[in-house]
Formats: sequence, structure tokens, C-alpha cells
Amino acid sequence: MPEGWRFDRTLLDTEAMRATIRRMAEEIVECTEGADDVLLIGVRTRGLPLAEAINDAIEERTGERLALGVLDITLYRDDLSTIAPQPVVKETRLPGSIDDRTLVLCDDVLFTGRTVRAALEALVDFGRPSRVYLAVLVDRGLRELPIQADIVGEAIETTRDEQIEVQFPSTDEAEKVDLLVREK
Repeated sequence: MPEGWRFDRTLLDTEAMRATIRRMAEEIVECTEGADDVLLIGVRTRGLPLAEAINDAIEERTGERLALGVLDITLYRDDLSTIAPQPVVKETRLPGSIDDRTLVLCDDVLFTGRTVRAALEALVDFGRPSRVYLAVLVDRGLRELPIQADIVGEAIETTRDEQIEVQFPSTDEAEKVDLLVREK
């Protein structure tokens, strides 16, 4: 748990989270139907396990897996100077060109919109897709930029004194969504 925050309650337990991801996968199949060459792209860090879970659910429903990539946006962040003196850049891995492909950009939480802005800016360096959908597990509101998700797992109204913590087994050894509140 981040310093200065305390656990308030679990918003999605493992079963609810899996059901939400299955519903998101169905929405992605519906909105990309007929699209050639669909690519799921997970934004590091927890967008990748979300994209992987969505891909598993799509395979369960359709019998097919989508191409999967991962995008590191570290150098595209507008708060880079406040993160660390020497930020750690991790691998971006895209399976081939993104030109003229339909992309589904996956991230765990949509908050201010700044992460999505950075991700879109990063994608431009790799090519020009025909369409980009945004899929987020949790939309917590409080946007600073005019960005809206196409596929939303759960919309959960929060305040600036609250934080959403998404956990996946591959990154956190748990599978749930918790609400944290700022310690006073």
C-alpha cells in the first residue's frame, strides 16, 4: 500500500473482477467486429495484465487470440521530472507495425487522462493506426483532459482524497480492486 494511504474497502473481489473483464472482452469483440488486424496494447504496468486477461476472455468466447503488445510511456509523461531523477524505462513491444490496424489500448484506471495522452503520443512514434479504442478496468472520474474510454469495466466516482488500487496476480499476487483513502 502506498505511504500516506489506508485501505477503505474492496470494490471488486476476484470473481467480480473476472466477470467485469469478461464483459469488457465481449464489448471489444462487438466493437471491433469486422475490423482487420486488431491489436491489444497494455500500458505498463497494470494495463498489460488487463490486456492479457481480456485476451484470455476473448479466446474463451471466440476460440481466437488477438495480437498483444505492451507500451511503456515513461518518456512521454508530462510529470517526468517529478517521478525520479533517473526514471526506469522498460520495454515497449509491439507485434509488427501498427499502421492501419485497429488498436485497443488497455489500462487499469482512467483518472486525469494524462496517462492516456502520453500513450497516444507514444503510439504516434510507432505508426498510424486506423482506429484506437480505449479500454479501462476502472474509470474514477476527475478528468483534467478531455479523454473518455470506449470500454469501461466499472465507473466508480472518487474524490482526490481517494485512490483506486488494482491488483493482478502477475504484478501483486492478488486479484482485486481496492479503494484507499488518504490518511489525515
